Amino acid sequence: MLYRQRTLDLPHGDVETPILLPVRNVGKRSSDNTPEYVGTIPDLPTAMINARSIYQRAPMWERLQEGVTLREEMEVPEDTIVFADSGGLDFDPTGPDITPAEMLSIQRHLDADIYGTIDIPLSRENWVEENHRRVRQNIEYAIQTSEKHREDDASLLFASVHGYDPETVRNNIQHLEQRGDFDGYALGSLSLIRTDYKKTTRLILAARRATDKHLHVYGLGGITYLPLLLYLGVDSFDSSAFIRNAGNRNYLLPGFGGKELHNIDHLDYLPCPCPVCGTRTLDEIRVDRNLLVRHNLWSMVTELRRFRYIAASDKDVEAYLDLRFQDNEVTQRAYRAAKQQVRRLV
Repeated sequence: MLYRQRTLDLPHGDVETPILLPVRNVGKRSSDNTPEYVGTIPDLPTAMINARSIYQRAPMWERLQEGVTLREEMEVPEDTIVFADSGGLDFDPTGPDITPAEMLSIQRHLDADIYGTIDIPLSRENWVEENHRRVRQNIEYAIQTSEKHREDDASLLFASVHGYDPETVRNNIQHLEQRGDFDGYALGSLSLIRTDYKKTTRLILAARRATDKHLHVYGLGGITYLPLLLYLGVDSFDSSAFIRNAGNRNYLLPGFGGKELHNIDHLDYLPCPCPVCGTRTLDEIRVDRNLLVRHNLWSMVTELRRFRYIAASDKDVEAYLDLRFQDNEVTQRAYRAAKQQVRRLV
């Protein structure tokens, strides 16, 4: 397997990888409704934010200009690790409304630990011509950002990389290695093909093979994908799955994925012993979305902790994953395909 553990030395502290960065919607019009978890879940001192959304939310940006810190705005400790991406999904597909230099200035003002370069995700509808243009443009944005990233800036710079096939992903990273100075790479556009597990794992493996630097995956850290990402050597990933699933009243459970609560009857207590579920009945959690969001995040952390335990105890990781995916034919095929590819690499 390609699973690995490293330490990231960041301005607000060290972080042991692999690590999950929960997506915070701070700056969005729905406000930041992510439940409190920093300090409550001890191995999750991290957050993924959208720098563009914060910049465009005038009242919030004004407070930040006047001296309020981002972490005060988020009501988290000042040593919380923050990854600020460019908010690429919100850009007009024809081009961003901000320059790489301006985005870097915003990310610095937010005092982020990790910056993601400006990127425009690929299109599902026009997979070849338009996406070829976007791939080239994203590379240029990354190089322009690298040229502005000061040597005395301790925050890490990850180049955002998009590709429609393994060769494109591999060539993009190798090209950026030669033309820029990056601390790692963040692979995007995978959410478009998330149901195509085989293709997704091939793109991730292409990125993993192209660099030994930190590899982040944008928006693909849900409870089903999480063990696959770890197996493939991904160092960090962000996800809003715990919020989105709660919105659909899906109860996440390691090894089982999501289960709609309205389909569960005649059960007093749910099977999870996390701090949210341990002392509450099914009916209490069924009617409280915030409780469900908090539980779902605990489930994702539990999935990550289990994998770390298996790896640290020298148990057979592949045997664990065989068991983990045995009840889902689709993910089982994906894991088998990934295992064949990984075995050819190690």
